[in-house]
Amino acid sequence: MAYQGEDGGEPSGGGHHPKWMVPLIVTVVVAVVVVAGLVGWRVFESRRHDAALDSCSGAVKALQGKTGPARMAVYLEASGVRENQVKEAQAVRALASSVKAAGGLRPQTVQCKASMSTDALNAVAGKARQESGAYAAVGRDARAVLASRNAKVLDAAKATLNAKKGEAAKLLDDSEGKVADNATRDGLQKAIDRAGQVKGAEAKTYQDAVNDLQVAIDQVNASVQAKSQADQLEAQQAASSNNSSRSGYTPSYRPSSYGRGGSWSAPAPAQQPAPSTPNGGGYNPGVEDWMNSVGHSVCQQGQACGIG
Repeated sequence: MAYQGEDGGEPSGGGHHPKWMVPLIVTVVVAVVVVAGLVGWRVFESRRHDAALDSCSGAVKALQGKTGPARMAVYLEASGVRENQVKEAQAVRALASSVKAAGGLRPQTVQCKASMSTDALNAVAGKARQESGAYAAVGRDARAVLASRNAKVLDAAKATLNAKKGEAAKLLDDSEGKVADNATRDGLQKAIDRAGQVKGAEAKTYQDAVNDLQVAIDQVNASVQAKSQADQLEAQQAASSNNSSRSGYTPSYRPSSYGRGGSWSAPAPAQQPAPSTPNGGGYNPGVEDWMNSVGHSVCQQGQACGIG
């Protein structure tokens, strides 16, 4: 049987609570749950934002590694190579295609900021990853182009060196006994020996050997020319000396039969004795002509006369 108080109301004690307390408790509990939910959501969102920021930063860093100044210089160099400069023309075409897919060769400006929203960070990260993949293809194709170009240059350098060695060997044989200084031929032989020992995958090594041979070749050619000029000068001097020794003729002077003066002329041939006249007198037409020309009396045939 329930016990009632004296006033007929509810008995005192027994955990009785005012009616207004229940709604208050419910409100407090709901508030705590909401606050806890908000706090939890903020923590979760903060962690999600931080993860997005880290992901974005990593993607941008990878992209920058593929598009930095040094890498971009390689891409530009490879893009300037033409099909006739490589061993494999397909390499040049592949690079052109990958550069087009990357949107051209240009510095990348994407960046991640802490002030950006999580969704914005994720969007930037996705774009950076896409461009990073495109530039990875560019880098691969650029290296292929440069390797193909270098291979062709190397082949050309080897061929040039072989041709130069042949030229040097022929000159060495042809110049024997024809140089002013035989040391130049010794130097050429040493250069040929060094060229025969060249090996490796660097075109410059072969090009340097070609230059070394060319210097030695030029020195031998100069020595050959110097000896040729000296030989020509010696031959000219010898010919001049021979001509002088053969020239021993000295003209004589005798009076001219055409006037009082004298003239240079070759000696007259010896006169044969004039035939004797019946009376024993001598008559020489040449002497008579001379005496007439200088004003002396002419001896008449058969008469004695003197000169002076």
